[in-house]
Amino acid sequence: MPRLDVYQSLWAMDPGRGSHETGTTEEYFSWVKSAGFAGIAIDLAAADRETAYKTMPLFRQHELGCVINAFPTSMEDVLPVLEMAREFNAVVVNIIAQVVPSSLEEATLMVQDWMEEAEKENVNIEFETHRNSVTNDLGYTTKLLEAVPDMKLGVDLSHYVVDREISLPLREDEKELVDKILRRADAFQGRVSSAQQIQLQLEFPQHQKWVVQFLDWWETGFRYWRKRASADDTLIFQTELAPPDYAMTGPDGMEMSNRWEESLIMKGWIEDLWKRLEKEDVEATVSHDDKEHT
Repeated sequence: MPRLDVYQSLWAMDPGRGSHETGTTEEYFSWVKSAGFAGIAIDLAAADRETAYKTMPLFRQHELGCVINAFPTSMEDVLPVLEMAREFNAVVVNIIAQVVPSSLEEATLMVQDWMEEAEKENVNIEFETHRNSVTNDLGYTTKLLEAVPDMKLGVDLSHYVVDREISLPLREDEKELVDKILRRADAFQGRVSSAQQIQLQLEFPQHQKWVVQFLDWWETGFRYWRKRASADDTLIFQTELAPPDYAMTGPDGMEMSNRWEESLIMKGWIEDLWKRLEKEDVEATVSHDDKEHT
């Protein structure tokens, strides 16, 4: 049966400005393991390669899976990341391609070239939906997906909500475009945004309409993924509640919520959602079998 693995972003463990208790990198790995996460994502925009390599023994010590979030601008940037992925035994490299090609044809060729190189190196890669990247625009990205049918997609819808200033209730054209993205999602990143803010506090009453919307999107994406998944496939959901200036701060410069606690809340939401979908599938299978025997 397909399974869900929830990962925590190491970048999100940065206590920022008073979010949560400060610890060492070693302690953060211990917290993540104790909380039941399946792995950690290391972010090459938040830490240089030398710093990132220092975490390699911690992955082995705590038996945690590894995801690498990379921000390449060229094939020359991609190659060392692929090498790093092999050394870390990373389950996937999540690419935020810091390139905005002038044409769909140019973007298609670049994505195909990077995918071919990753295949040669036997490294699994996906392209994240992210601002200031090849997937910057929602509509453009749906066309890119059509042009490259085997392009894998890591979906973080928070960027599109801000980039497009999407408001609630959703327009029909917005629903259609987001649905095209969700149908192709191979992994998810967890953050809740609004048209004006990239990262909302999860428990503030005024943000609950957006929490409901993102949970609905994640459920829809999970359902699409489960329909096409093989029995031994794993869906990765990465909680990525980032420090300032992603996280909002008050006039004293301090954060207004505890991001570590919010990560645990989000992890619980996602695991509960997954269990509900598993239960539905089991009940549907039993019902189908019963009908066949009557």
